[in-house]
Amino acid sequence: MAKTEKKIKSNKHTVARLLKYAKPYIWWFVLAVVVILCVVGLRLTQPALIGKATDIIVDAVGGGNVSEATRQVIGIAITYIIVLSVMLLLNYLQSMLLAYIGQKVIYRVRMDVFKHLDRLSIGFFNKTPNGKLVTRVTNDIETLNEMYTSVIVSIAESVFMLVGIIITMLRFNVKLSLLTFTVIPFIVLSTWIYNDLAEKNYSKIRTRIAKINSFLSEHITGMKIVQIFAIEDKTMDKFSEDSENLRKQHMIQIEMYSVFGPLISYMLKIIATVLLIYFGGKAYLAGEITLGTIVLFENYIGRFFDPIMDIAEQLNVIQSATAAANKIFDLLDEEIEIKEKPNAIELKEIKGEIEFKNVWFAYEDEDWILKDVSFKVKPGQNVAFVGATGAGKTTIQNLITRYYDIQKGEILLDGINIQDIEIQSLRKNIGQMLQDVFLFTGDVKSNIRLRNQEITDEEIVEASKYVNADNFISNLKHGYDEPVSERGSSFSAGQRQLISFARTLAFKPKVLILDEATANIDTETEELIQDALSKIMKGRTTLVVAHRLSTIQNADNIIVMHKGKIVEQGNHQELLSKHGMYHKLYKLQYEHASKQ
Repeated sequence: MAKTEKKIKSNKHTVARLLKYAKPYIWWFVLAVVVILCVVGLRLTQPALIGKATDIIVDAVGGGNVSEATRQVIGIAITYIIVLSVMLLLNYLQSMLLAYIGQKVIYRVRMDVFKHLDRLSIGFFNKTPNGKLVTRVTNDIETLNEMYTSVIVSIAESVFMLVGIIITMLRFNVKLSLLTFTVIPFIVLSTWIYNDLAEKNYSKIRTRIAKINSFLSEHITGMKIVQIFAIEDKTMDKFSEDSENLRKQHMIQIEMYSVFGPLISYMLKIIATVLLIYFGGKAYLAGEITLGTIVLFENYIGRFFDPIMDIAEQLNVIQSATAAANKIFDLLDEEIEIKEKPNAIELKEIKGEIEFKNVWFAYEDEDWILKDVSFKVKPGQNVAFVGATGAGKTTIQNLITRYYDIQKGEILLDGINIQDIEIQSLRKNIGQMLQDVFLFTGDVKSNIRLRNQEITDEEIVEASKYVNADNFISNLKHGYDEPVSERGSSFSAGQRQLISFARTLAFKPKVLILDEATANIDTETEELIQDALSKIMKGRTTLVVAHRLSTIQNADNIIVMHKGKIVEQGNHQELLSKHGMYHKLYKLQYEHASKQ
C-alpha cells in the first residue's frame, strides 16, 4: 500500500511539473478546448440527424406525405454536409493549435535540460554514459512532444464526447441508456488494470532504449579498439542481446494492448448492442419508442466506445510520456555540485598568482588524492608538476578551474578564494590545453573562435600565425573554412594541437594549464609546438603536467608529487643535486632514452 501511495504521489508530482511547462500557454489551451467543444457538439448532432431522418422515412412509408418527407430528408442531408464541412475546418484549426503549443513547450523543456547539462560537473559526465544523456535530450523529449501536441487536449475531447453521449442518450430514453451503461464498471476495471501494467512496462522500455543508446555511443566511439582486437562478433552478440530484450519488452506492450483493445471494442460493444436489440425491440413493438430512437441509440453505442478506446490509446502515450518525464526530471534534479555564490566576484584583470593552502581533496568519501598540499605560483612563473601516475598532478589542474571542489583548505587566485569567483569569469581567465585535443564538427575557424563572436577573423589568423598553425591551415583546400569532421579525425595529432594553441591564444588567458602537448608527436611537429609554447607562455602564469622531464628543465619551479603529497620542489639543477625522487625519475627516463 505504501509503495502504491508513493507511486501515485510521484506521478502527481511529475504531472504537476509537466503542466507547469504548459502554464504560459494556458489561453492557447483554452482556445483549443473551445474548438474541441464545438467539434464534439457537431459530432453529437450526427446520430440525431440520422435518427430523425429514419423516423421521417418510416412515417412516409406508413402512409405519410411522401413529397414533404422527401423535402425534409434533403434538408437533413444538406445540414449533415454542412456539419461535416465545419468539423473539417475546426479539426484543422485544432491540429494547428496543438502543434504550436506542443512545439513551444518542448522547446522550453529541451532548453532547460541542455542548460542544466551545461552546468553539471565533470564528475557527473565521467560516471554517466553519453548515450543515456543523448536519449534524455532526444528520444525522451520527443515522447513528451506527442503528449503535448495530441494527448492533453485529445483526452479532453474524448471525455467531453463521452459525457455528451451519456447526456444525449439519457435525454432520448432513460431506460435504454441505463441498460447500455451496465458495461461501464467492466470498462473502468479493465482500464485500471491495463493502465497499471502499461506504466510498469513503459518504464522498462525507456530503460532498455537508454541502454542500447549508451552501448551504441560507446562502441561507435571505440570502434577502432573493437576492430583492433577483432571482437566484432562478441560486440554483435551483446548488441543482439540488448536488442532482443527491447523487442520482448515491446511485444509485452503490444500483447497487453491486443487483449485490452478487443475486450473494450468488441466484447463490451457486442453486449451493449445485444441489450439494445432485445429491450429496444420490445419497446418498439410495444409502441413505446420509434425506430429512429433505436437507430440513434445503435449509432451512439458505436460512438460510446470510440472515446473509451481513444482514452485507452492516449493512456498508452501518457504512460510512455510519464516514464520519459520521470527520467528527464531525474536528470534535471541531478544536483549541481559546483555552485556559484549569489555575490560571486567577476574578474576583470588578473595578475595570475595562484596559491594552494593546505588542500585536501578526494573524488569519493575520504579516499584522499591530495593530502595537505600547499604551494604558491607567482605571476608569470612557469611551474611544472611531476610524479608517478596517480600522484595528483592532473587533479591539481582540475581543481584550479573548479571542475571539482576541495574538501579542506583554500585555493586562491590573486589572493581571492576561487569559490568566491564567478565560475565563467574564473575559467575565461584560465586557458587549458590538453594532450587529447577535442575539435567540434564545423570548420577550422569555428574551432578557434568557439562561438565567441567577439573574436574577429583577423585575430584568429594572427593567433594562428603566432603559434605556427597558419602554415598548415593556409595550405588546406578551404583554408580557415576547411570542414572539420567529428573530433577532428581528418587532422594529425600535431595539427589538432596547434589549432588548440591558436584557440587558447585567441581567448587571451592570463593563466595557462598545460598537459604536456608533445607526447606521441613527430619530431618536426614537436619543434613547432615547442616554439609555439614558448611564445604562448611568455608573460603568463603557466602550470605544466610533465610526462617527459627533458621538456621542463627551464621551469622556474618543479613540484614533485608522490601519493598526493609534495615531496620536493625547486628548479631542475637544485632537484638533481638533492638526489631524491626527481633525480631517480630523471635517471630512469635518461637510461630509457639511451637504450632507444
